[in-house]
Amino acid sequence: QVQLVESGGGLVQAGGSLRLSCAASGRTVISQPMGWFRQAPGKEREFVAAISWSGVSTYYTDSVKGRFTISRDNAKNTVYLRMNALKPEDTAVYYCAATPRTSNSGTYYYRATEYDYWGQGTQVTVSS
Repeated sequence: QVQLVESGGGLVQAGGSLRLSCAASGRTVISQPMGWFRQAPGKEREFVAAISWSGVSTYYTDSVKGRFTISRDNAKNTVYLRMNALKPEDTAVYYCAATPRTSNSGTYYYRATEYDYWGQGTQVTVSS
């Protein structure tokens, strides 16, 4: 079993930056692809970014490309999401997720159904 805890959310003005962290415990996620999703009020949960277990491959939804960067430190069992040039439409609860699916070093997943473990979420609010 894996427990995921997100942190780093908060209130920021448009154009600002935040770095979210997702710390895993209970079981190592070194060999697990991980991802970030978000859910705005009244909307479906949507994919944001994904990273392979090795960190060699990453993938982003179009709306965050060039602004967000996903990374991981397997020694710390932690995944990060660096968010720059934030926009009001980025306001949402951000969730990290992990999956124990057998994966090669470059595999990532972008469907929520492919993930088995989820954190409780951290709120990001971007004011205009």
